[in-house]
Amino acid sequence: MFRRVASVVYDCLPIFALTVIATFAFLPFLHGRVLVPREAGALAYLYWFVQLTVVAGFYVFFWTRKGQTIGMLPWRLRMQSPNGALIHWKRALARMAATFGLWAPFFLGYGLIWGHWSDRTARSIAMGASLLPIVLAYVWIWIDGDRLAWQDRWTNTRVVLLPKAGRR
Repeated sequence: MFRRVASVVYDCLPIFALTVIATFAFLPFLHGRVLVPREAGALAYLYWFVQLTVVAGFYVFFWTRKGQTIGMLPWRLRMQSPNGALIHWKRALARMAATFGLWAPFFLGYGLIWGHWSDRTARSIAMGASLLPIVLAYVWIWIDGDRLAWQDRWTNTRVVLLPKAGRR
């Protein structure tokens, strides 16, 4: 599980760069406004959709081409079908949808909790609870006999550890 989390952390750098580039396309339309629905209206929702598309596109592209994202390479992880083949783009999209679904309580609750709750303790408990789906999905790896996370099981994919390359 550590390798999976570490690979996601590694992937954050190129994903951040791609989302910053995607953000530049929205700047001419903001006229000094903040990109939130209250100030930018529908443009903010379009922006969020573009950001999710960039993140999903990053993973789908790498998983379907080589089975490995940039972050998976140093940790020798590979995304594949149960038979060892690369996953199809439809399966990769389904996996991203499952992962986004597991993160949804956190991101949807973030605005609601921080925008409306003044009690700091209640906010902390609620934010912790909103992370339970994604945390449990990965903790499940320790419980599952095949060492699969929930999104692995739901989409019939596997993250496998590749053998070390031979020394030269």
